Amino acid sequence: MTLEEIKAAVDAGQTVHWANTGYVVHKDRLGQYLITYLPNGSCIGLTDRGGNRLNGREAEFFIARSEDSAENPGSQSRPDGQGRGVIPGGEVVQSLRHQR
Repeated sequence: MTLEEIKAAVDAGQTVHWANTGYVVHKDRLGQYLITYLPNGSCIGLTDRGGNRLNGREAEFFIARSEDSAENPGSQSRPDGQGRGVIPGGEVVQSLRHQR
């Protein structure tokens, strides 16, 4: 998904994930688009500080299917069957800093 497609989907109320269903893209009350890791609440910006480059590859973002849910964070359900960021046991491979 392109940056514009991600923002449009979030604005339309669709659930957009990055890498797996444990990561959700959302818009905060300040209008910032963020990626949040549901199990621990850590988040990063959707883009670099300039707002030009995604923090992740376009192919890693996807809209939730009906069977995806917040009850199953960290599951490996990217459309291409690949997952990134979570290892067995649900631990985060790369830590994410809380954005303030």
